[in-house]
Amino acid sequence: MAVVTLEPAGPQTRETFGNLFQLYTHDFSEQWAGRQDGELQADGRFPDYVWLDSYWREPRREPFLIRVDGQLGGFVLVNDFSHSGLPVDFAIAEFFVVRKHRRSGVGRAAASAAIRPRPGQWELAVARKNTAAYPFWQGVAADLATGEVEALDRDDALWNGPILRFRVA
Repeated sequence: MAVVTLEPAGPQTRETFGNLFQLYTHDFSEQWAGRQDGELQADGRFPDYVWLDSYWREPRREPFLIRVDGQLGGFVLVNDFSHSGLPVDFAIAEFFVVRKHRRSGVGRAAASAAIRPRPGQWELAVARKNTAAYPFWQGVAADLATGEVEALDRDDALWNGPILRFRVA
């Protein structure tokens, strides 16, 4: 198994995140079929992630680069936004592992490294059409939860999809 680490990312990594978000948006764009989201701009690029700069301005937002044996392998954005509308301490806002490292344990190790050291109420919201991600996040929640994992389902203006809520000690 590769050595997976999370690297806290400062504003000097803004360009790196911008580049990674092009790959992330490309992968995720299939979830947006039939919607305006995910359209390419005239220059052939996807729009920038609108909340990225807030991760270096707001104290409850944390950006991390995923490293796999020292090489760039993706990113994790942690914040405290509640898709359920219920109180939450932490949430995974965005999570991306490059295809080369998927289904090899890298994602599970990176998710664990983001969640385990942050005790409190966690929320993992999964887009309804991202059916492949839900079992992954169920496994992560089951591994890290102190107690039961609550599974909710929303289909409203706040969120459309399943939400996993659990506590980490």
